Amino acid sequence: MQPTAHIALNAHLLSGEASYRSAGIHGYLYNTLAHLPDVAPEFAYTVFIGAGQLPERSEWCIRRSRLPTHNPLVRIVWEQAIAPFVLARVRPDLLHGMAFALPLLWQGLSVVTVFDLSFIRYPQRLSVGRRLYLRTMTRASVRRARRVITISESSKAEIATLLGIPADKIDVALPGVSTDFRPLPAEEVSAFREREGLPARLILYVGTLEPRKNLETLVQAYARLPQRGAVKLALVGAQGWGIKSLFALIERLNVAQDIVLPGYVPRESLPLWYNVAEIFAYPSIYEGFGMPPVEAMACGTPVVTSNTTSLPEAVGSDGILLPPTDVEAWAEALARLLTDHAARAELAQRGQERARRFRWELTARQTAEAYRRALGISR
Repeated sequence: MQPTAHIALNAHLLSGEASYRSAGIHGYLYNTLAHLPDVAPEFAYTVFIGAGQLPERSEWCIRRSRLPTHNPLVRIVWEQAIAPFVLARVRPDLLHGMAFALPLLWQGLSVVTVFDLSFIRYPQRLSVGRRLYLRTMTRASVRRARRVITISESSKAEIATLLGIPADKIDVALPGVSTDFRPLPAEEVSAFREREGLPARLILYVGTLEPRKNLETLVQAYARLPQRGAVKLALVGAQGWGIKSLFALIERLNVAQDIVLPGYVPRESLPLWYNVAEIFAYPSIYEGFGMPPVEAMACGTPVVTSNTTSLPEAVGSDGILLPPTDVEAWAEALARLLTDHAARAELAQRGQERARRFRWELTARQTAEAYRRALGISR
């Protein structure tokens, strides 16, 4: 097939290790790239990347930089100072900036992906330099791009409002959930429980420990549970910024002995953590999409989460949605689920069915459709 257009993709964020700060974005980029050639074979693709690993596809023309672009400053230098010259040689029909920014000196057609505006909503989590770069370049990039891609209707509305661009210029490409997030054999889960020294009953949270995740509400709700002690609370994730108050609260409520804090865990073990839990609790105040609740549902774990930002899109009516700061509501919902096996089983089944809607193939299709709109190609 003769390509109808040549797409260049800046995937340098895959260059670095998928740390706790960027694991979600890494997974989104990797899985979207893995499916693009299948859903849009009419395009030719050139992928710009550093040392990171791409899906093994014969369709790619890969251009690797020798620079250590896993370093944010080096990546910025590549994006703004080197990419324009490389693009002038490659001469793509369309450039996709896959994470927030486009080169200021690139004058050709472009698409940019903006995952969320947490750097505006929660600027404290970034250094002053990175915050300034993201604010400046994201605002400039969405205005210059022919199309903007984001990951939820909630983020679409926020980008339109805060960055001042028309909503009809923004396309939503929902994240997918990988097939390894699924109910696992009981003996495998039991072996993991024993290996990690975990209790028989567990409420689970997965994500960075930082203020926007609103873990103080969850800890306060847990402290009120009549099942506290017999049921433990696991807060799985690396420590982010501003968590001193969380640990002070844990000590003040005298629940430290009942809370499991394993820190950051590799992605490969997350399906086991979801499977070992009786309930997944996610009280976050702000999410661009919120993949952990969908991953938990895919594993057959009932989900209780917040009714804010994108989380209702992720969970729908197949989980329990609560006001994020209503401690009493969280305590009541968790206590009720812990005593109602039938309710947990029903939520587990419904959650698995809902999670099947989120497929990386669909993410790639929605991304390719944004390319076609940018290029003025109709199907």
